[in-house]
Amino acid sequence: MSEDLQSLLNKINRDGVEKAQSEAEKILAKARSDAAAIVQSAKDEAAAKMAEAAKTADAEAARAAKTISQAARDTVIEVGKAVQAMLEKLLAQNVDKALANEKVVADLAAKVVSNFITSGDVEVTAAGKLAAALKATLAAKGAFKVVTDDTVGKGFCVKVDAGRVEHSFTGAVIAEELARRLRPDLAKLVKA
Repeated sequence: MSEDLQSLLNKINRDGVEKAQSEAEKILAKARSDAAAIVQSAKDEAAAKMAEAAKTADAEAARAAKTISQAARDTVIEVGKAVQAMLEKLLAQNVDKALANEKVVADLAAKVVSNFITSGDVEVTAAGKLAAALKATLAAKGAFKVVTDDTVGKGFCVKVDAGRVEHSFTGAVIAEELARRLRPDLAKLVKA
């Protein structure tokens, strides 16, 4: 009986070891499968994050390019405004300097007034010294009067048709007109 018992114990032991090995292999296979699934999931997640990061980087690069483009455009606009302001200031200074020469302005006024004498009463308005020079220069031109008005500044104004029509030849008006005519060419230079 001890042999039967020993044989039974050996069989139980063998069956238990085989069952344990089988269970161990199943657990090991499941662990390998789970590990492979975890690794694949991690790879998929990493790939998705990489794709999202690349998409975000592309979007940021596009925004940066647009921002740089807008900054460049704004810089050109600001430079254009600064150059325009400087040009207008230089024009105003040079026009005022040219209009400070009373003889030149009196001759210009004489030419302007000669065009309006047939229009009826002509009134020329100028500041102090220039008004006196205009009276002397325009005395022989006919029906007009010279009015002193220190608010005119440099230059003069011509009023026709009882003051209903006024032509201004002041420094500010002449400089503005010159600047207006130069702006398109200046804009082309700034953008070039």
